[in-house]
Amino acid sequence: MEASVILPILKKKLAFLSGGKDRRSGLILTIPLCLEQTNMDELSVTLDYLLSIPSEKCKARGFTVIVDGRKSQWNVVKTVVLMLQVILVSANKLTRYIEPCQLTEDFGGSLTYDHMDWLNKRLVFEKFTKESTSLLDELALINNGSDKGNEQEKERSVDLNFLPSVDPETVLQTGHELLSELQQRRFNGSDGGVSWSPMDDELLAQPQVMKLLDSLREQYTRYQEVCRQRSKRTQLEEIQQKVMQVVNWLEGPGSEQLRAQWGIGDSIRASQALQQKHEEIESQHSEWFAVYVELNQQIAALLNAGDEEDLVELKSLQQQLSDVCYRQASQLEFRQNLLQAALEFHGVAQDLSQQLDGLLGMLCVDVAPADGASIQQTLKLLEEKLKSVDVGLQGLREKGQGLLDQISNQASWAYGKDVTIENKENVDHIQGVMEDMQLRKQRCEDMVDVRRLKMLQMVQLFKCEEDASQAVEWLSELLDALLKTHIRLGDDAQETKVLLEKHRKFVDVAQSTYDYGRQLLQATVVLCQSLRCTSRSSGDTLPRLNRVWKQFTVASEERVHRLEMSIAFHSNAEKILQDCPEEPEAINDEEQFEEVEAVGKSLLDRLTVPVVYPDGTEQYFGSPSDMASTAEHIRDRMKLVSLKRQQLRHPELVTTES
Repeated sequence: MEASVILPILKKKLAFLSGGKDRRSGLILTIPLCLEQTNMDELSVTLDYLLSIPSEKCKARGFTVIVDGRKSQWNVVKTVVLMLQVILVSANKLTRYIEPCQLTEDFGGSLTYDHMDWLNKRLVFEKFTKESTSLLDELALINNGSDKGNEQEKERSVDLNFLPSVDPETVLQTGHELLSELQQRRFNGSDGGVSWSPMDDELLAQPQVMKLLDSLREQYTRYQEVCRQRSKRTQLEEIQQKVMQVVNWLEGPGSEQLRAQWGIGDSIRASQALQQKHEEIESQHSEWFAVYVELNQQIAALLNAGDEEDLVELKSLQQQLSDVCYRQASQLEFRQNLLQAALEFHGVAQDLSQQLDGLLGMLCVDVAPADGASIQQTLKLLEEKLKSVDVGLQGLREKGQGLLDQISNQASWAYGKDVTIENKENVDHIQGVMEDMQLRKQRCEDMVDVRRLKMLQMVQLFKCEEDASQAVEWLSELLDALLKTHIRLGDDAQETKVLLEKHRKFVDVAQSTYDYGRQLLQATVVLCQSLRCTSRSSGDTLPRLNRVWKQFTVASEERVHRLEMSIAFHSNAEKILQDCPEEPEAINDEEQFEEVEAVGKSLLDRLTVPVVYPDGTEQYFGSPSDMASTAEHIRDRMKLVSLKRQQLRHPELVTTES
């Protein structure tokens, strides 16, 4: 019977063992009756329980029962006395049988007793005894089963059937606290000073608690070792299971994911989409790689602290796991590098395509430059763009070759299958892109050559137009110089002939300038026909050139006429004025004098007449002062001729005068 079963009855304190003893060392059993009616059944249960506590040796010495009926009715006392068959003794005679120190205060003794404290400690003791006994049986079952090497048990994982029903640490702690209480003889809650206690070695048997604790420690130590071994086996089995999970996934779904991803895309967007898909695959692999790292650490810890019998198996697991993970990581890295190279290749291809589109667009636009400088600038821009295309194509070839090298290094073991077909598609795509860019670049180069030739013709056209305009300017300057500076007619026939010869050379220069301008304008016509365009300046340059040339021709002819008249005048005048006695008849010819006079007058008259251009405009040679000076010289020469004529007619006048 356990105290916890009859706890409500025990709390009523119908009877108790105070811990005191009589003179025969028999235990004192006290039954304190009260005013209320005592339930005999409950009292009987209480007595049965209390009498079951002492040891057989203690029971052999007998009991002294104290029935305290001072607060109860006599019929109740009588019933209890008859039931127990005890001798009735008055309270004042108790000391004959029991020492005062063995009596409680209720009977004039000095023994301290706390029933609730005793009851609580009794509950603790019984609970400890029950739990420790049950725990010992469970631990013995577990330990003995492990010692026998039951293969079926070894194969089973640790579950609730292999765990004690109570915590051994808690039971041990409770036992140590209980033993400490027993050893300090304070089970009844007294402060010490008494030589007896209700829980001494005769009442509760401290050796029993100590024996239980020793047995518990022994079985618990064995149990801990069993648990350690079982935990090690379980951990090893869990590691094996996790390793196979990692290996099976990497070699199964993981490798299958990589097998399905072999393309490199045909554009930047396609390559980026493949990269994003690959990142998702890497993310899934990262979770398993994290498990690999954790497993590797666990295996390393077991290798450092494991038994030699487990080392071979652990190393084999570690090697298998590492091989699979490193191989899969290498495949992921290779795929990532391949996609990055493909992205760079398509990026360069796109940039080159845009450059070619820009160059082609520039070539397709008709050129309408304003001048040669703008053409040179356009040519320079074309050359720069073409050079940029060359650099871009070279970069594309380098990226493409690097990508082809990576693909060629992709062995069949990389994805666990033959990748020749997939590689061929990738290789064909890369080579196709490079060939297409090469063809586009060649077409652009051909168009650049045509555009360059056209622009050079335009430069030549502009040059011809500029030079033709310059020829008009030069001819205008020659005309202006003819009219402003070519005004002298010479002082004599010889000088006039020299002036006439210079004038002819001057005219030759003007003629060359005019012919040069005509040739340039003819060249512009040819170039415009070749370029299928209209000249900007040939429409007005040719009329200007012809107009200036006609003006120059009129002025030049007038200049020639004047010089020729001047030569005739000076020649005749010089013949008359020269003293030629050998030919007196020539000098005396009146016609010569008249001719000189007529030519002189005609020349003077011509000096006053302006040059009339075909368009009706007029222009004089030199300034009025220049014309007056020239006319004055002619008049002086005419005066000399007239004087000579008079001398010949009237020589006596000349003599008289002289």
